[in-house]
Amino acid sequence: MLPRVTTTSAAHSVTESDRKHVFHSWSAQSQIAPAEVVSAQGSHFELADGSRYLDFSSQLVNVNIGYQHPKLVAAIQEQAGRLLTVSPAFANDARSEAARLIAELAPGDLDSVFFTNGGAEATENAMRMARLHTGRQKVLTTYRSYHGATAGAIAATGEPRRWASEPSVPGIVHFWGPYLYRSAFHATSEEEECARALQHLRDTIMVEGAATVAAVMLETVVGTNGVLVPPAGYLAGVREICDEHGIVLIADEVMAGFGRCGEWFAVDRWGVTPDLICFAKGVNSGYVPLGGVVISAEIASTFADRPYPGGLTYSGHPLACASAVASIGIFKEEGILEHVRGVEETVLRPGLEAIADRHPSVGEVRGVGFMYAVELVRSRRTREPLVPFNASGPAAKPMAEFVAACKENGLWPFVHFNRTHVVPPCTTTAAEMRQGLEMLDAALDVADRHTTD
Repeated sequence: MLPRVTTTSAAHSVTESDRKHVFHSWSAQSQIAPAEVVSAQGSHFELADGSRYLDFSSQLVNVNIGYQHPKLVAAIQEQAGRLLTVSPAFANDARSEAARLIAELAPGDLDSVFFTNGGAEATENAMRMARLHTGRQKVLTTYRSYHGATAGAIAATGEPRRWASEPSVPGIVHFWGPYLYRSAFHATSEEEECARALQHLRDTIMVEGAATVAAVMLETVVGTNGVLVPPAGYLAGVREICDEHGIVLIADEVMAGFGRCGEWFAVDRWGVTPDLICFAKGVNSGYVPLGGVVISAEIASTFADRPYPGGLTYSGHPLACASAVASIGIFKEEGILEHVRGVEETVLRPGLEAIADRHPSVGEVRGVGFMYAVELVRSRRTREPLVPFNASGPAAKPMAEFVAACKENGLWPFVHFNRTHVVPPCTTTAAEMRQGLEMLDAALDVADRHTTD
């Protein structure tokens, strides 16, 4: 085992060096104090102060296979000793095998893989492929979405993190996706929400000009912005609309793929085949940076004799691809997809439903697989959120108190706006899930103090 990296003197502690030299993402630098993680195993991690947490966040909803899986660690070590890096222009066995396995898992004729270093580069390249394939420029995405932080990806993002980057890449049009609990269409049932959301998309394409639209890009299950599970028939309806107008359908499965929804790809749950699938995160649980785009035969053929004008120095990096090969093998050998479905059915869903019954601060519980959201409200009657949209400072205090209560109980949560998400590693046991739900149950007493009903 390699020794832990240590500093040369007490004056250069990990946290001190971090504060002096590390520039953190999405943060006001003087207002954060990152905790030092010293070890992790399975579904838990430990801080330098000895605190140990059950991780209901999977870090950034990416540690699907759990921390320090010995087979995955061994595969990375073996590849490091054999071939660490090679240019994308060469073939190598790790990259070829990773691409073959991913293509075999993908639906329909999605049979080619363009590798990236992460999810944002995947969505960037998917949009580029769609534009070049169709000869059109516009890409439609939903307001409640996150597609990455690079220039095109943040423009495609619908939520407030895009605001600071505007004006941005042209050609992005946002529309409303289905979300029955806070319906933009005044729907009263899943069927109404589905029909009205599809009509809204049709209307948006009409007024934008179908002949100008290259792609519709959707998170199959909306991730950070609410764990919004599409109603029955919605994805099939979007597929139909895209086919009608020659529009490319891009499924952003960076968060929803590779076991998170109990499937290899979340689209499998609805039997829909997109033209392009973006992946990252769960493909190898972030052990080594890796993402990519799975490409249909039709779109791949566009570049058979025409060069694709895109590339990355580390596209298909051998170390990353070897970890993906090992990860897919582990998913199969250990029945992780079946595990997710079983624990969801017997522990997670009924546990969250029971929690909702007990706490007036819970407005709605929704999700699929190991991807659930608990929407917190001040009033179940009015559905007023526990904190306002995009709240910060004093307005965000109720959620900050809830987060603190979770951590005091030994649970590390994933929160966004007025929601806490239940997104533990896909290897989390039934017993660990019950323990985490008990911790969540206790922490929600703090949120209940802010209710008005």
